[in-house]
Amino acid sequence: MQIILLQDVKSLGKKGDVKDVSEGYARNFLFPKKLASPATPGAINESNLKKEGEMARQKKETADLLELAKKIGNEKIILKTKAKAGKLFGSITKKQLVEEFKKSNLDVSEKCIIMKEVIKKVGAYEIEVRLAVGIKAKVKLEVSGA
Repeated sequence: MQIILLQDVKSLGKKGDVKDVSEGYARNFLFPKKLASPATPGAINESNLKKEGEMARQKKETADLLELAKKIGNEKIILKTKAKAGKLFGSITKKQLVEEFKKSNLDVSEKCIIMKEVIKKVGAYEIEVRLAVGIKAKVKLEVSGA
């Protein structure tokens, strides 16, 4: 029996896939739990259209993230904080970096910022921003004492 998965099912497939399963499995497990529906020609066409739309949306999203990564890579952030003898009073946080990105009209969340070390000294640093799997950029950060 052919079915269309309405949700991801472990060891069977992902949402929107058309699969062949036994009638008992479909009727007794998949249909009652609303994990799948019968694969009629109309439903298959609808599923294919949804998949194409989803793929187009993902391509656009990836292109937008690549553009954002390019903009972020061209950025240089300069932070002025209180310091004495090259040491900061406190440390530079992800929140401060997000605020600086907002000033440049770049929408970056705290989760995307990867800081390899705690910044507690005046100097130049390189911060990694991971926007998605495989899409990342490096930002130059300059911390100076005020």
